[in-house]
Amino acid sequence: MKTKLMISMISLAAVLSFGASAANLVTQEQADSQNLQSMGTVTISGIDGVPTDMRQQLSQKAEEQGASSYRVIEARNEGNYHITAELYK
Repeated sequence: MKTKLMISMISLAAVLSFGASAANLVTQEQADSQNLQSMGTVTISGIDGVPTDMRQQLSQKAEEQGASSYRVIEARNEGNYHITAELYK
């Protein structure tokens, strides 16, 4: 349940974010329909993060790896957060 809530919060932050980011958050359906190619994963973790900061961290890490998009595949928030995202080019 916490994983779904965390993914929902990150997705909502993506919709509400007005700043341009190099790597875009996508859903599984978008990745499939756009024929995006997987290029590995990245993870972020920390203490008491807010969804917009988490999204920014994921976007930055994805950009550093040369990805154009990323999809959250795991999210935990048990006081400390840990998020894994699949990268796409």
